[in-house]
Parts: sequence; structure tokens; C-alpha cells
Amino acid sequence: MVKLIEHLDSSDLETISQMWLMSNLDTHDFIEKEHWLNNYSFVKKAFSSATIYAYYSDNKIVGFLGIINAYIAGIFILQDYRSLGIGTQLLKAIQSTHTKLTLDVYQKNTLALKFYQKNGFHIQQEKLDIQTEEIEYFLEWHQ
Repeated sequence: MVKLIEHLDSSDLETISQMWLMSNLDTHDFIEKEHWLNNYSFVKKAFSSATIYAYYSDNKIVGFLGIINAYIAGIFILQDYRSLGIGTQLLKAIQSTHTKLTLDVYQKNTLALKFYQKNGFHIQQEKLDIQTEEIEYFLEWHQ
């Protein structure tokens, strides 16, 4: 079940922060582990200014989508729950309330790129992420 988290309590914050870290380490093996560890505190603080949609299974958060205005900061799902349609459900939930969405995805993250393209996103720009020195795409979706 997808649900908007109205108030991010400390338990939920810890859960999604750990999920963010583990998901990035799992799916971005082409980026140094230290990059994610060094950004952990910053991202954890940033969650308070994002809108968080969580996917619950047995009253436990197993995936979430973070969005700031119309920019999707990411979709993060526990490893055991990936490829079960949770990302699609999270994405559809915000597509139903927006007319335009944008995001960035690393070129080497081919599974994520295919997922977003399958869901109507189109590459608008290719750029270099200076922090990671990796190519990323800026994608856009319109209703």
C-alpha cells in the first residue's frame, strides 16, 4: 500500500535513511562506497524538506519515493522487495497528482533508466555529475 508520510518521525527517518544508503550501495556499484557514506548525514537532513511516499508491507516501510516539488529525488526499495511492482506503484501515485516530473539517473544504472523510460520519461540532457565523475541523464515526464 502506498501512503504519503504526513509527519516523518525519528523511526521512519531512520528506516528510510538506511534504505537510501543500502539501495544506493546495491544499485550504484560503479560509484565509490565513500560517496554514499559521506553524503548520508546531508541526505538524512534533506528528507525533512522532501515529500515522502512510502510503500508498506505488513505495516513496515519496504520502499519509498522522495520528491521535492516536481523533482523525484529517487525511488528506494529494500532488496527483497525489488521487481515486485512497488516502484511502479510509487511512481503512479505521484504521476496522478502531477502534470510534469523530472529526475536524474546515472547512465550506468541501466535498470533504473529502462524503468523510467518504460513509465513515460524521456532523456532531455546528458551531463557529468561532478561529485561522482559519472554521466547522468536528466529525464522528464509530462502527463
